[in-house]
Amino acid sequence: MRGTEAFELVLILLALVVALHWLAKKLHIPPATALLVGGGGLAFIPGLPAVSLDPELALVLFLPPLLMDGAYGTSLSRFRRHLPGILSLAVGAVIFTTLAVGLVTHWILPDLPWAACFALGAIVSPPDAVSAHAVLKGVTLPRRLVALLEGESLLNDATGLILFRFAVAATMSGVFHAGEAIQDFLVVAIGGAAVGLALAGLWILVVRRLGDTTLIVIATLSMGWIAYLAGEAVHVSGVIATVAAGLVLSWNYHTLLSAEIRILGSAVWDIMVFLLEAFVFILIGFSLRGAVERLDMTAGVPLSMIQLIFGGLLAITIARFLWIFGAEAVLVLMCRAGVARARPLGWRQATVLGAAGMRGVVTLAVALTLPADMPGRDAMLICAFAVIFATVVVVVQGSTLGLLIRAVSPEDTDPPAKMDLPATESTMTHARMIVVEKRAYAPDGTLIHPLLLEEYHRRVAFMDRYAADSESTMEGMRPHFDVLLEAIAAARRKLVEVHRAGLIEDEVLHALERDLDVEEMTITFQRDG
Repeated sequence: MRGTEAFELVLILLALVVALHWLAKKLHIPPATALLVGGGGLAFIPGLPAVSLDPELALVLFLPPLLMDGAYGTSLSRFRRHLPGILSLAVGAVIFTTLAVGLVTHWILPDLPWAACFALGAIVSPPDAVSAHAVLKGVTLPRRLVALLEGESLLNDATGLILFRFAVAATMSGVFHAGEAIQDFLVVAIGGAAVGLALAGLWILVVRRLGDTTLIVIATLSMGWIAYLAGEAVHVSGVIATVAAGLVLSWNYHTLLSAEIRILGSAVWDIMVFLLEAFVFILIGFSLRGAVERLDMTAGVPLSMIQLIFGGLLAITIARFLWIFGAEAVLVLMCRAGVARARPLGWRQATVLGAAGMRGVVTLAVALTLPADMPGRDAMLICAFAVIFATVVVVVQGSTLGLLIRAVSPEDTDPPAKMDLPATESTMTHARMIVVEKRAYAPDGTLIHPLLLEEYHRRVAFMDRYAADSESTMEGMRPHFDVLLEAIAAARRKLVEVHRAGLIEDEVLHALERDLDVEEMTITFQRDG
């Protein structure tokens, strides 16, 4: 494919992303489902060029920024608080699922080497960060459940990738040493965390010295790729390096960067993540064509293939539920034994946690890295695609997960934070008031900023009322915000009018338009909450 043809294909995929997202909104289905099904269906249209997804490029291109996005959106305090549960899912559940899928695969295909069976288990065992992110955006879940799902999706890819490499090496060499594998696992995991923390520290030093908004945004956006590639270069976990760096960046993002950098960076980041997530799902669908063509199914789908697909799906589903409810039983016993930190989820949250195990880009990319002479390679590829389609289309599709959440109604058992949004805003306003009162007077006691002081007295009084009764206070303020928005719209029309009449330069237009945009966004956010 020539360079211009590749660029044209990217534009076609971009247009397809827009069309499928629009269709998903019209049909009230998750965009991930529309992209996956749409990409898979269009891949088989005669005349369309085959789209091949290089597996190594897929991991490097898509995974690091999406992991970084997940790490930034993860509450660090909840992550630390629920770390034992996160590790149980990200390490224990992945290993358990790998073993379960391996056993089922060997039972269905007894001629396949054991190590190859476990390689398939490692491919399909880790739930996907991208798919989890797509699901969490569309449902409301208890905070502990969100923390567990987010934390699991950040770390389990590392476990799955390490297990996969061990299994492939054992299959091709015929040699496996459990002790060495465990030692290598710990070195790779701890080494990845060390690399990520070191690079995050370097990022802090660089950002403090750059002094340019655009350069700082570029340095921040590229940290995910840098951490991942650095980890892989020194043969430790690039996934864990990326997550560790992302958690440090998220902690320092609010104090180290200016408001201008945060606004600009967030806008660029949101667009980039949107496109990457969309391309991931649509390319998964497109890549199905190549795998099907490599498997000659002119005589129909072999019975063993059907058994492998359904056996694999049952294995990953049952194994996840067994692990989660087994861990829940242990927590219940520990709680009854008087262990203060043992807090069972409850069957409602455990059920939803068990159902939310979607697979995606990592399963696809890892499956495509299977060596060409790997025993059972084509069968593993088709099984991996089937698992992705089944878990994303059936589970992410709101009909299944949404119905389950509404049916079991998981309760948020985490203690609420001591301050809610209205109380926090009131506290911030009082902090502002202290500075204004101090600076409103000259050293000799003369009042030099009477209007500012008066304005902040009104603000403090309003925020105190808002903190005491936010709903009724905001209900009374909405007409006020509507008037302000109408006034801004009138000012914007006048600004455009004088510009088109040639009365002002473009620089004046852009400067004042930016001020109006910021003011409108602030008021809209205050009005809509």
